[in-house]
This record gives sequence, structure tokens and C-alpha cells, in this order.
Amino acid sequence: MKTDLTKNQALVFGALQQAHSPLSAYTLLDKLRDDGFRAPLQVYRALDKLVEFGMVHRLESLNAFVACAHPHEGCASHGIVAFMICDKCGGVTEFHDHSVDHRLADVTQHRQFKPRKTTIEIRGECKACH
Repeated sequence: MKTDLTKNQALVFGALQQAHSPLSAYTLLDKLRDDGFRAPLQVYRALDKLVEFGMVHRLESLNAFVACAHPHEGCASHGIVAFMICDKCGGVTEFHDHSVDHRLADVTQHRQFKPRKTTIEIRGECKACH
């Protein structure tokens, strides 16, 4: 994990690590008001850097953020990151599957397409909720 975080980055990351479900930037702002956060831009700047560092992921379908399950390993080393999102409890499970990585790489290479970003989100119900 990146250790030279700013105060705001550390606070945002800590809030995401303690959360039991994904948090939007505005929910983070509400949670961190007592720590000096006053504007959404403070949260967004911290989130942008944390995403850049590979410590936080943005869930596109929810427009929310989660702490990386393996921030100390660097998510780039895992290849494509995928998420299972429970529609009932809001739980998120991060996982990596190298066979999916290889298959998608084959498809994009065959079609001469250079991907910049890949997000895989599977929505449904977790074992506890069904």
C-alpha cells in the first residue's frame, strides 16, 4: 500500500476500509465533515489519487467506491479486477480470474482494439441473501 498519503487521502481510504458497502463521494463527504471536509472537490481529489494508486475501485454501476481488497499487492499485478455486487445487502466481493484476463486479451488483440479500462461487475444476490 502507498504510505505517503495526504491527510485527506488517508481519511477517505480509512472510511472506505471501514464501510460494509460501497460509498458515494457525497456519503464520504457526510462521514468526513467532522474531519474538516467541506466540499465535494476534497473527496473527489482524494478518490482520484486513491484510484490512481490502485487502493480504491470505482464501481461504475453504483457510482460508488470501495477499498481494494489487496491494496498492498497493487491491483495492476492481478490483471482485470471484477466485482460481484449483491443487490439485497449491498455487499461487494472483489475477485480476479486470469482465464478471463487472457480471454479478453485474446478478443481485443484479435480485433486490434487497445482497451484503456475494463470494469466487470456482476449484479445479483450473495449466498447470505438468497
